[in-house]
Amino acid sequence: MAVDGSGEALRKLRQILSSRVTFTGLSAGRELLTYLRWNAVDLVLLSTALPDSDGFELLRCIHEDEKLRSIPVIMMTTDQSQKAEAAITMAGAFDIIRKPFVPIIVVKKVEQVLELEYLHRHLRSEVRRQTKLAEERLESSRRLFGQMVMALSETIDAKDAYTRGHSRRVARYARMISARIGWQNEEKVKIYQMGLLHDIGKIGVPEAIINKPDRLTEEEYAKIREHTVIGSKILGQVEEFPELAIGARSHHERFDGRGYPDGMAGEAIPVYARIIAVADSYDAMTSRRSYRDILPQHVAREELLRGAGSQFDPRFVKVMVQIIDEDVDYLLHEHDQEEDQIRTAIQAGQPG
Repeated sequence: MAVDGSGEALRKLRQILSSRVTFTGLSAGRELLTYLRWNAVDLVLLSTALPDSDGFELLRCIHEDEKLRSIPVIMMTTDQSQKAEAAITMAGAFDIIRKPFVPIIVVKKVEQVLELEYLHRHLRSEVRRQTKLAEERLESSRRLFGQMVMALSETIDAKDAYTRGHSRRVARYARMISARIGWQNEEKVKIYQMGLLHDIGKIGVPEAIINKPDRLTEEEYAKIREHTVIGSKILGQVEEFPELAIGARSHHERFDGRGYPDGMAGEAIPVYARIIAVADSYDAMTSRRSYRDILPQHVAREELLRGAGSQFDPRFVKVMVQIIDEDVDYLLHEHDQEEDQIRTAIQAGQPG
């Protein structure tokens, strides 16, 4: 469309362009903004001087309007000076057309702008399409990954008759601790997944050793310790979640540096692993094992406090003890509604 106070200029533009584009002419600048808001316009030819308004001011209003700023504007002027051209360029016009009109120049400039606008529109459409496809693929990948995590955790627990549900409970306790320290949903789901797979390395340990009711030999204990490295190697290949291996490798590190496999100490131990270590130990103490029965809640509590600062990060022991103290009916081993929601979110590929 074109906006010019001269009826002759509008007639000339219509004559030049009407065979190539749909042409609309306005003689009053005050009508322009309203027209643009209610009609689809690909290009505006705007005169710098209008009888009722200033072309530069109209251009500024177009640029400041979120819905209109993408419309390209070519300014038309009778001023042949370089100063005028500089002013139009600085105002943000797409191009300039001088009067009197040279038909071939008008046609070429309009065609160039419309071609660019078509390409931009097509590019935006293609970007939206590709973005949607990428989001769909990502959602599918997350869903598959979540289902894989859940399936693997069930496989791990099935290997040891005495620890069925252990991975799920460790994941839940770790999630509860992370919630108490203010982690957001995405991080809570992350540590829940790490908790589910923290013992995945036991797949590489003989069942006879895992389920042995008697005291382990040094050689057998060394085999058990290998599950951290085995788990780290398995999960380290999951490119979609590079941190997943942290829980598997480092949940037996000790705060005092005497743990395994790397002998890390203090805050050098990844925070995910420090939380999982507390959750893992609590569940180990409050679950039946091949070599002993369930420990009473108060005994597990005291053992955690005894290990604070040596085996465990004291901060997370304090949080776990608070959770234990609130569990007056000893229901921590029972699943809760929030856990069901998180497990469902993981299986659906959602961030939580």
